[in-house]
Amino acid sequence: MSSNSGFLDKTFKVSERGSNTKTEIFAGITTFMTVAYLLAVVPANLSDVGMPKEAVFTATALAALIATALAGILGNYPFGLAPSMGLNSFFAFSVVIGMKKSWE
Repeated sequence: MSSNSGFLDKTFKVSERGSNTKTEIFAGITTFMTVAYLLAVVPANLSDVGMPKEAVFTATALAALIATALAGILGNYPFGLAPSMGLNSFFAFSVVIGMKKSWE
C-alpha cells in the first residue's frame, strides 16, 4: 500500500493536512455507511408518489457518485455529497400528495 499511499498523499496532500492514508480510507468508508441509507429511503419515498423505484435508485447513486467524485478530484475536498432527504420528502409528500400535483 506504500506506492498507493504515496500517490494519494501527493495528490490529496494527506500528510500535509495532518492525516494519513489509513485514516482517510476509514473516513471514506464511514461516510459511505453514514449516507448509504439514502439508497433505500429516497427511492422508497419517491416511489410512493409513482416514480419508478429502480430509476430513482440509479439516479440517487449516480448523483452521489458524480458529486462526491467532482468535489474530491476537482475541488480536493473530502466531502460526501448526496441528494437531500428534506427536499425529496417535501416534493413527494407536500407537493405531489399534499397539493395533488403530478410528479411528472
